[in-house]
Amino acid sequence: MGPEWLSAVVGQEDLEAADRFWSPDYIQHSAGIGPGRDGILTLVHSVHRQYESGLAVAEGDYVMVHGRFSGGGRPTRIVVDILRVEAGRIAEHWDVMQDEVTRNDSKSGRPMFGSEFPEARL
Repeated sequence: MGPEWLSAVVGQEDLEAADRFWSPDYIQHSAGIGPGRDGILTLVHSVHRQYESGLAVAEGDYVMVHGRFSGGGRPTRIVVDILRVEAGRIAEHWDVMQDEVTRNDSKSGRPMFGSEFPEARL
């Protein structure tokens, strides 16, 4: 399972994708999203953001995807989504998020996502 699951639902607002990608018994651990598939759909309906996926790593039943959420009048967030996959569908989800920093705020001098700082993309 690649990162197209999130791009389809969040980036393209393909709500039918929820039926294809999420288990009916989906378990949500994110503090900012309501329970079950309804929680994902409610989020997609209420917040219009762009999503870019980066690195995806899989081991056994788990997949981690490094991505960026931007737009929608909210700060740009760098996210790692951690998924448990069962029978080809997302069965469980956790995430880790932080605001993306600018070049001036980066002590490492490197962007948090991709090869450019956010101000270079404006």
